[in-house]
Amino acid sequence: MEAEKYQIDLGNLMAYDPSHHFQPLPSSREELSRQCLEKGTELVQGVVNALFSLPSTEDLDGPIVRLPEPSTRLPREKHLPRPKPPTKWELFAKMKGIKNRKKDKRVFDERTGTWKRRYGYDRVNDDRDVPIIEAKMTDELGEDPFSKRKDEKKKRVDKQEKNRLQNLKQVFKAGDLPSHIQLAATALPITGTQKVIPKKASKEELEDVAGMAATATASGGKFDKKLPGEKPAKHTGKHRKFLPVVEGKGMGAQEKEQTEKILNKLMARSSHDILDVDRAVTMFNVKTEKQRKREKEVSLSSTSNKLKSNKKAFKRSSKKKE
Repeated sequence: MEAEKYQIDLGNLMAYDPSHHFQPLPSSREELSRQCLEKGTELVQGVVNALFSLPSTEDLDGPIVRLPEPSTRLPREKHLPRPKPPTKWELFAKMKGIKNRKKDKRVFDERTGTWKRRYGYDRVNDDRDVPIIEAKMTDELGEDPFSKRKDEKKKRVDKQEKNRLQNLKQVFKAGDLPSHIQLAATALPITGTQKVIPKKASKEELEDVAGMAATATASGGKFDKKLPGEKPAKHTGKHRKFLPVVEGKGMGAQEKEQTEKILNKLMARSSHDILDVDRAVTMFNVKTEKQRKREKEVSLSSTSNKLKSNKKAFKRSSKKKE
């Protein structure tokens, strides 16, 4: 009955009701969610009923059914994986007819009598497990064989890394790259094989840049919204303004006005004919008042000194009389 009412695709475990539609549309979001949940429960129940109608085989975990081939073509979320471009060695092997043979991951180690990994940790014939290295006729006198073996291995690793980066560069020039190779190729330096690590900005440099950005507006950052914890700009003073080098409209009048202002200041400082009477009277009165206060203080100090001396003389005379 459900197979006639619904369109069921057991290959994708999917069911669809072509006759269902909301009429009228629910007035609230809660009512819409409730109706969708009810319809979803019906479709799931239809899929379960169709599954139990398939022939099954008994197993320890319960009945097992084999799903049929999917009848609905679903779109892919991601594009089909593109073929990985060949490396330099793969091109050379193809040209020479060299075929790679699949090697076993485990190898028997005759020295320890156990099976070990071919590569990686605790691998077979590991250099670090060899306590004694037999000397050769070509070895130099006094040379450390362990250090030499370590340096040779480091050179091999560096050469392999250089070849890997070179392959990425060649593929990047050809274009049409898979996404993971494109990301790896764009991260390479322009020249050389050493990765350039960008310098980390200090706290002071970040504060200076933030201050410059905050004051780079027409108002100098006066009307901009401040962030929480943002410090005020260090240089908030006005900058000196100079006339432009190239003369434009009205520049001649501005330059003439500026020159006259400077000349007037110089003449006012050096000329004796120009006299401000009010200012001169005020300065004379201030000087007179200061002089009067100074004379009054001097007279008071002299009077107090005379009284002290008279008092001492009176005390001496009274002692002599006794």
